[in-house]
Amino acid sequence: YIGSWDGHVYAVDVKAGDEIWRFETGGQAVSSPAVDDGMVYFGSRDGNLYAVDIETGRETWKFGIEKSVVFSSPAVVNGVVYFGGADHLYAVDKNSGREKWRFKTEGFVFSSPAVAERVVYIGSGDGYLYAVDASTGQSRWKFKTGEPLESSPAIADGVVYIGSWDWSLYAVDADTGQGKW
Repeated sequence: YIGSWDGHVYAVDVKAGDEIWRFETGGQAVSSPAVDDGMVYFGSRDGNLYAVDIETGRETWKFGIEKSVVFSSPAVVNGVVYFGGADHLYAVDKNSGREKWRFKTEGFVFSSPAVAERVVYIGSGDGYLYAVDASTGQSRWKFKTGEPLESSPAIADGVVYIGSWDWSLYAVDADTGQGKW
């Protein structure tokens, strides 16, 4: 499954390279798709996160955000789709497309979320790395870098790693939000 600047997401046979189906959005499909339990989830410049059946290529639901673009690639964990758009991190039920919660940042969210141990980590254009409770959407901590964060966090051995526009890579304790280096 691959999104395209031509406004489509394509399902392609990996052995033959043949197109299986294409799904048209109202804008460029700029996020990387996430696949879970027979569905493919992706964002578009038309301001929607889509859930499309992987067999038929038919829309199951879409979730719109106001006056924005969904650049963030979704993460699907425990029945919830997490993604960023505008100045929010969103949590949407993967089956119904209904919003569970949203978390506001002070900058645009290009970053894709990383989820571990019931915490969602996301960077924001406001220069903060946020740790948000995956169930409630409440802030656990935030870590300030020198410049905007557009990269996506990675987690390993209790440490969150993220790159910043200040030309630095940060290592942050996943539990406390304290910088390690």
